[in-house]
Amino acid sequence: MEVVVTATAAWLNEREMEAWQAFLRASIRLMERLDSELTGHGISLADYEILVHLSAEPTGELRMTELAARTLVSRSGLTRRLDRLVESGLVERRSCPTDRRGVYAVLTPAGRSRLEQSAPTHVEGVRRHFLSQLSSEDLETFTKSLNAVVESSVGQSPPPART
Repeated sequence: MEVVVTATAAWLNEREMEAWQAFLRASIRLMERLDSELTGHGISLADYEILVHLSAEPTGELRMTELAARTLVSRSGLTRRLDRLVESGLVERRSCPTDRRGVYAVLTPAGRSRLEQSAPTHVEGVRRHFLSQLSSEDLETFTKSLNAVVESSVGQSPPPART
C-alpha cells in the first residue's frame, strides 16, 4: 500500500521571502568569503572550526562524537575532514583508554600553530564582512533572533519523508 501525504502550505509573503533569501545569500557568500581568506593559511573554514573547538578544550582533545555535535557535521563528514587534518599533521587520533569504540581528535602543536597564524585573518574577515555591516542595536537584535531560531529547532526531529 502506497501512502501519499499532501499538505497545503501557506506561501511566504513578499517580505518573508525577501528576508529568507537575503539570509541564505548572506550566509553562503559570507562562508565562501571566509573560507577563501583562509586558503592562504592552507586550511578551510571547516578545518579552522575544528581546530578552534579542539583548542578551546584544556586538553586540546575531544571525542569524535562530541566534535561532530559541536561542528554540526555528520560523523562520516567529520571523519573525512579529520583524515585531511591528520594527513597535514594538524590533528592526531587517539583511542579512548576506557572505551574501545571511542576515538579522540587531538590538536597537535602544528595544529595550534596553524590556528594561531590563521586566527587574525579569520577574525578580521568576520569583522569586515559581517560585524561592520551591523549597528550595535542591529547586532543585538540579530543575535537574539538567530538564537531564537536555534532554540526553536533544538530537539526537533525532521519531518517524515514523503513517499
